[in-house]
Order: sequence, then C-alpha cells, then structure tokens
Amino acid sequence: MEKETAFSSTSARSSNINPSGETRSLQWNKRVGIVIPARNEEKNIAGVLARLKKLGYHDILVIDGKSNDRTIEISRKFGAKVVLQNGNGKGDAVRQVFNNGYLDVDVVVLMDADGSMPPDEIPRLVERIDSKVDVVKGSRFVKGGYTYDMSFIRRFGNWVFLSLVNIFWLTHYTDICYGFAAFTKRSIAKMAPELKSSNFEIETEIFIKTKKLGLKVEEVPSTELRRRGGKSNLSIIRDGSRILKTIFGELIG
Repeated sequence: MEKETAFSSTSARSSNINPSGETRSLQWNKRVGIVIPARNEEKNIAGVLARLKKLGYHDILVIDGKSNDRTIEISRKFGAKVVLQNGNGKGDAVRQVFNNGYLDVDVVVLMDADGSMPPDEIPRLVERIDSKVDVVKGSRFVKGGYTYDMSFIRRFGNWVFLSLVNIFWLTHYTDICYGFAAFTKRSIAKMAPELKSSNFEIETEIFIKTKKLGLKVEEVPSTELRRRGGKSNLSIIRDGSRILKTIFGELIG
C-alpha cells in the first residue's frame, strides 16, 4: 500500500483567517492539517479542495477508501497528499490516520469529502483550541448551527443517540453524529489506541471517548450543506444500528 510522508512544518497558519476573509491575531499560531476520508467522491472532492486552497490550507491529506473513480487523481491534481486506506469504512480510515503519524501539525481537522462541511468554518473550530481545550466539534443543533441535509427519521435517530450519550456520560452535547471537528495532537495520541469503530459510528465513539478519557471538548455552530453530488454511503438502518451498538458497548466496556 502507498504511504505518504508526514506533513511538513510549513503547514498553513489558518488561525489567521476567519470566515469573513479578514485576518486576526491570536495568542499562538497553529499548524493545521486537514484530513478527508473519501471513497468515490470525484463529483465533490475538487470543490472541497479548491476552497481549502483558496483559504490558505495546503497541508491536506485525503485517505482514499479504494475508490474506483477519479477521486485519487483529482486529489493529487489539487496538491493533496493521498494515503491509500488499508481496510474499509470511514472509521477504519480515521483510525489509520490517527495511529500512523502522518500529520506533523498542531491541530488536525477532520471533515467529509462530499461538500457538506463548509471549509470556511474551519477557523471557527481551530481558534477555540488552546491549552485547555483538546477537541472542538461542529454542531448543527447548537444556536447558530443548521442542517440542510437531514430527514425526519435521521433527525429523530440523532436525538435518540444524543439523549443516550448525554444521560449515560453526563455530557451536554447538542450533536453526536457529525464528524466536523478539530483535534490537538495530545487528544489524538490519547484517543487513537482506544478507537475501535470501522464505519460511520466512529464520530459517536470519538465523542464518547473524549469524555471517558477526560479530554476537554467544546462545540461551535456549523451549517451542514447538502452533498454536492453522488450518493451517500450512509445507510440509516445499518449505520443507525452500529451507532446504537457502539453506545451500549461503550457503556458496558
């Protein structure tokens, strides 16, 4: 399998950019790397990468889950580093990245390849990271957040999963199935050996594990857009069952 080298120390200083395009001065600059799991996203990945480049992010890693379209070719065309996934599923891709030290950066931002997560919101995530905050997660349901891409049944399922997590672990999350988030190197080092999920339940597991490991998490509002093209790999019944299994597995495990 192909394995790219780690990001260089010249990662984009995205903390100097905000969604309005203005610059701002922070207490410390953060070297930011963007991680994008992708599988057959040729219709969407170009738009995501083009926007990231325009915003000044150059250390972008696409982990490809055995695409049989032009996802890899397009990713390389836009200058992204491409790592070939060894296993299958989004969770497996995230665990591979977290465990293999591909990223020589201060903050890792995890986002989807389908265009549903606005790159312009990355500074909102990154700027909340400091010496006391380990993980900053986007939320579609906190004040200021919104989703254009959630059916009633998915919204109900998210509410059920969210309620269980908040009750079992005494958390105050407003969104538990949304993987747009920024992580410090410290948080990744603590979580990576503990993560087990192979599919879309990885997001729920991550935010349960952050609580169990004593990591500090903050939420910021995020607007989820409709995927730009193609068909989602998410299955409501199959992946909903996996999320539920993950929640109860973490409770007794």
